[in-house]
Amino acid sequence: MAMENHSAVREFVLGGLSVDPYVQVVLSVLFLLIYLLTLVGNVLLLVVITADSHLHTPMYFFLRQLSFLDLCHSSVTAPKMLENLLSEEKTIFVESCLAQAFFVFATGGAEACLLAVMAYDRYVAISSPLLYSQVMSKQLCVGLVWGSWGLAFIDALINILLAVSLVFCEDQTIPHFSCELSSLFPLSCSNTSVNFTVLLCSSVFHFFGTLVLIVCSYARIISAVLRVSSSTGRNKAFSTCLSHLTTVILFYGSGFISYLLPASGSPLEMVFSLQYSVITPMLNPLIYSLKNKEVKAAVRRMVRKYFQPVL
Repeated sequence: MAMENHSAVREFVLGGLSVDPYVQVVLSVLFLLIYLLTLVGNVLLLVVITADSHLHTPMYFFLRQLSFLDLCHSSVTAPKMLENLLSEEKTIFVESCLAQAFFVFATGGAEACLLAVMAYDRYVAISSPLLYSQVMSKQLCVGLVWGSWGLAFIDALINILLAVSLVFCEDQTIPHFSCELSSLFPLSCSNTSVNFTVLLCSSVFHFFGTLVLIVCSYARIISAVLRVSSSTGRNKAFSTCLSHLTTVILFYGSGFISYLLPASGSPLEMVFSLQYSVITPMLNPLIYSLKNKEVKAAVRRMVRKYFQPVL
């Protein structure tokens, strides 16, 4: 019944990244390559962590969830963006747009919660290494992951249910390559003050709230590391956090700027939105594998086990 409110407007037009046909072809090839690398990198990391028993620890359990989230997050936006780059009609149904906005919000919120959980995991590993396996039990790890997904989906559902009741005007153009809640509000003829307030509270809870938890965890990590007497021990402790810290900077840096900028379709907004939704999911497997000796060792073991007999 709520969908009947959209009878005046059945489709939106996604502004996309460029109106130049030649630029669109170049961008379609570039982002198809990026999306394929995202799929291959995250699937490979998922397979390696699942197959190698040496990586069955809380840290890699959370990393496997992060890879799955990156697959989901990029798959929500990249296929439609690629379709629009190669299509003359860059339209999307209102219902499909709301569905995309829901999954963008849900996967982004779940990733923010998961990054906070991973920061806490690093804190426990560094401050209490002897009790690490007892504190970060399997039940707790599973509960933290389910809690991250649950909070994100409930929050996204509340925001989308409010957006479903909006009536949209004749201006159907979204100045973006994907549907996000903040870009839908300017197109509505309805009063969006409640929607904006709820979205703001959600953003504060998911992004600022989880960032505060991450900062608190790293403050305690730094305090614990500084108590280590040897410089070698301090460097080893910091190195275990480097990959996670890099992911946090990429995720929150681009995410904050993307959401704080007005939905105007400006080049700067597009750049940060692309980094947040397309580039970062591709980089995360590289960040966690290139300088990670355990992951590289697991890859070598898998290659020797499954491919060396063939060679």
